[in-house]
Amino acid sequence: MSLVVEPFENRMRRGGEMAIREAARFFMREDPVHRSLQKITAKLEQMEIPYAVAGAMALVAHGYDRTTVDVDVLLPADASSRVHAALDGLGYPPAFVGSTALRDSETGVRIDFLVAGQFPRDGRPKPVAFSDPSTASVEIGGIRFLSLERLIELKLASGMTNAGRIKDLADVQELIRVLRLNASADRLDAFVRPKYSELWSAVASTKDSGPFS
Repeated sequence: MSLVVEPFENRMRRGGEMAIREAARFFMREDPVHRSLQKITAKLEQMEIPYAVAGAMALVAHGYDRTTVDVDVLLPADASSRVHAALDGLGYPPAFVGSTALRDSETGVRIDFLVAGQFPRDGRPKPVAFSDPSTASVEIGGIRFLSLERLIELKLASGMTNAGRIKDLADVQELIRVLRLNASADRLDAFVRPKYSELWSAVASTKDSGPFS
């Protein structure tokens, strides 16, 4: 049985020199999170299981750099049990007893699995659910990531329905600012369009935003 190193998120939360060093490595794509991302997606490719990396690593792939301590992976509804069975004993133990998340025993990074058809964050029914990764992903740098539209939808739905997830709305606001996204919300689910327009207007009205289309 592989021994698991200390959870990566625990090391980062202590702060100090190590956390600063790991944050710098993150932006160089040389940190434990990027290594775990490469490893888990390679295994899913070998298993021929459709997937889409979501969460903060998808933000990074689309052009908004911010650090994170874990990897979120969206799977088809019928693939979760197969993935867990295949990875059990191969360096991916449960993150904790009874958890559906796994942990990379080499890096200590947690791998969270999202399931198509379920709902973001709190799991409670809402108009926006996780899409099938086969139709909701794009390839960036040889890895499948959640498309920008679907990523924005999920972030907005999470932030709009969960008071503890205000940072999801902030992520969308930063995507708008950094990528200079336009005002059109036509490609988003109707449930989140008003919030997108609100955030877009807030960004476009700031003095340092420059011209927005």
